[in-house]
Amino acid sequence: MGLKVHGSNTSTATLRVVATLHEKQLDFDFVFVNLRTGSHKEKPFLSLNPFGQVPAFEDGDLQLFESRAITKYIASAYDDNGTPLIYKDPKQMAILGVWMEVEALQFDIAGSALVWELFYKNSIYGQPPDAAVVEENEKSLANVLDVYEGRLGKSKYLGGDSFTLADLHHLPIVHLLMDTKEKKHFDERPHVSAWSKDILSRPSWQKAIAMWKQVY
Repeated sequence: MGLKVHGSNTSTATLRVVATLHEKQLDFDFVFVNLRTGSHKEKPFLSLNPFGQVPAFEDGDLQLFESRAITKYIASAYDDNGTPLIYKDPKQMAILGVWMEVEALQFDIAGSALVWELFYKNSIYGQPPDAAVVEENEKSLANVLDVYEGRLGKSKYLGGDSFTLADLHHLPIVHLLMDTKEKKHFDERPHVSAWSKDILSRPSWQKAIAMWKQVY
């Protein structure tokens, strides 16, 4: 039955899954879900994700939603394909797990808020950003990147010395932040700057953003 991604090429969460599939060199079918017309809030999509959010994923009779859960499954189920994105050693995996949690619970909260205010809201919808929201989340982002600078001074990537899901999960938000004034926070930190340039240049991500550029 093959692999299917149900999502939108304007969705950062969808692109996270697409990048993972490209990193694992897996063929998949992309099923476009039109967010503008509200298809994600209607049947039949709700049978794939009852919360009405993209992406949803199918691997034969297995159905998943939540992008990070999907990427973890792909990395584990197709471990022998493409780039190893997780570790087999329990201690290495525990460390990787910490930085995956940091991305989801620290970086993404601030980064996504800034992307909404400075990219989607301002550049796409022509609405002025909320200065108070930007200021608050800019401080949070800077604090997270200070921690990253220390971590990346000790290892090439967040989860260790190889590229893993801990790095890949950052790609959509880092990519969009680079088109905003928040880019300075990456540039000001040498290790963070080198890391962000490294992960953004990966062929898997270039393939993912080629899909994005069909719209923007």
